[in-house]
Amino acid sequence: MREPGRLGDAFLRPGSSSFLDFLNEHAPELLPSAGPAPSAGGGSLAPHATTIVALVFAGGVVMAGDRRATAGMMIASREIEKVFPADEYSAVGISGSAGIGVDLAKLFQLELEHYEKIEGSLLSLDGKANRLGTLLRSHLPLAMQGLVVVPLFAGYDLDRGVGRIFSYDPTGGRYEEREHHGTGSGSVFARGALKKLWRPGLSAQEAVEVAVEALYDAADDDAATGGPDIARRIWPVVATVTADGYRRVPEAELEAAVEALVARRTEGRRLA
Repeated sequence: MREPGRLGDAFLRPGSSSFLDFLNEHAPELLPSAGPAPSAGGGSLAPHATTIVALVFAGGVVMAGDRRATAGMMIASREIEKVFPADEYSAVGISGSAGIGVDLAKLFQLELEHYEKIEGSLLSLDGKANRLGTLLRSHLPLAMQGLVVVPLFAGYDLDRGVGRIFSYDPTGGRYEEREHHGTGSGSVFARGALKKLWRPGLSAQEAVEVAVEALYDAADDDAATGGPDIARRIWPVVATVTADGYRRVPEAELEAAVEALVARRTEGRRLA
């Protein structure tokens, strides 16, 4: 019998630097993909999260997500968070099935933390992007049943000294994106805005303003994307990742950016 408070043997044996492999071996029931698959079409009953955008700027990368989750024609949540720190130098955003997506983001955080503790060093940004693809591939059985999660990953590459963006498909396919990208139901409108607003050499503040405006345009045309809610003081979640690490943009800064955006639109102007 194991002594109270003592870790089990599984935690004391040398093993893989992958937390996902550890769970698969010792506690597979804890994985998001564990358990019987729902019936086909069950994904339509789960709250869905949209929209995520990311763009590079002179010193790193910005990721932003709106706060709405929908279940069919209903608003399931006005304050869901879809952008998370993956580790000190990267961020992950989720679109698709909200509950599964949040669990995958948390598991990805553990995966990177586990690797750092076992190996004593950080994974490269490419290594992190590959790990997320592997994690997403393990979710494929649920995706085939309609519980699809499509993440967006971005971070600061310490080796290259630049911000980089990676998109994925539901099978775990990984694709590096240049300059900017978006995912989720409102992404087609957000990406259209990004094409017009992004330019080389943006500062961090300018990049945040561009991200906020892209989400604003997405919300203007996509019912599943929530725009800034001035009455309830609900703002997008926006984060920057630079050589100094992950930073969530304070709500006071976002409020100022939204107010400036609304003033420009009221006067018929666009972001210069």
